[in-house]
Amino acid sequence: METDKRPPGEGHGGGDGCLVGVIRLPVKILAVLVVLPVRVVWELLVAGGRATHRHVLAPLYVHVVEPLLRALGWLLATLLKLVLVWPWVGLWRYLITPVGRGLAWLGRGAYAYLLAPAGRILMTYLLRPLGAALAWIGRGGLRYLLAPLAQGVTWILWALAMTLCVWPWAALWRYVLVPVGRGIAWLAAAVHRYVLTPVGHGLLWLAAAVFRHLLRPVGLGLAWLVAALYRYLLRPLGTYVLRPIGRVLVGAWHVAGRILAALWQGLKWVGRVLVGWPASWVYRYVLTPAGHAVREVWRTGRAAVREARATVRRALFGTPPVEPTRSRARTLGSTTAAGNTPAPEISLHERQG
Repeated sequence: METDKRPPGEGHGGGDGCLVGVIRLPVKILAVLVVLPVRVVWELLVAGGRATHRHVLAPLYVHVVEPLLRALGWLLATLLKLVLVWPWVGLWRYLITPVGRGLAWLGRGAYAYLLAPAGRILMTYLLRPLGAALAWIGRGGLRYLLAPLAQGVTWILWALAMTLCVWPWAALWRYVLVPVGRGIAWLAAAVHRYVLTPVGHGLLWLAAAVFRHLLRPVGLGLAWLVAALYRYLLRPLGTYVLRPIGRVLVGAWHVAGRILAALWQGLKWVGRVLVGWPASWVYRYVLTPAGHAVREVWRTGRAAVREARATVRRALFGTPPVEPTRSRARTLGSTTAAGNTPAPEISLHERQG
């Protein structure tokens, strides 16, 4: 069975199902009676609006409305200047500025011819002599009154500070801490001279005697004993007993390793013969063909289900509308239709597989 080379919409009665044929006629009637008149009226309104905007509203705005708006803006700006700007400019220019200049001229004249001479006279004949007299009085009071008073207060404070803070600590240091410290130093020197020094010399002599007459002979004896034990007992024991035993144990270890390796190889061979080869044979000659058969059955059943589902869909809804063969099969950027080339002859089972 070869595939059909014709498009799905050709040779099958249009490919429309019964349900699509029942719904399509009322929809076409509704589109002709309602949608088409509404679309025509909408297009007429759009065209009329564009023509009105291009030939009426735009020239009216350019030649009438825009000049009127510009004239109105200029008029409003002029009125605002007349009402809000120019009165304040005239007031500042013709009233405030001349009045300010006159007041400044009067102020400079009053300062130059009235206030400055009066100030100089007042400073020369009143304030300066008064300041000199007050300074002389202040210097005399400071020299003959405040200076002795300050010296007396300073001496009193110094005496109080020495009495309360310095002299008690000085007396404590001189009459208590210094004698006590000297007594403690004399006692420490006596203890060091007559107690610690003889005791230290005695301990040093005792330690030297113990080291010379006890520890050194004992240490020498222990060293000789250890050397003798190593020479006459431990070294012969290691040479003639422990070393041969170690060599025997190492050889036994190597022999046991070889025996275990041989046993492991034998077990591996037995496992391969008894388990591996039968399992490989079962997988290759039983499970693999069974799996291929199950896969073919599954593919065939799935293809049958797809074909039945497609048949039901075509019976209910029909095939979707398709383009003509030449326009649908034409390649991008080419003038030759791809449908002119013969289709490969492939069976349905080969496609599904």
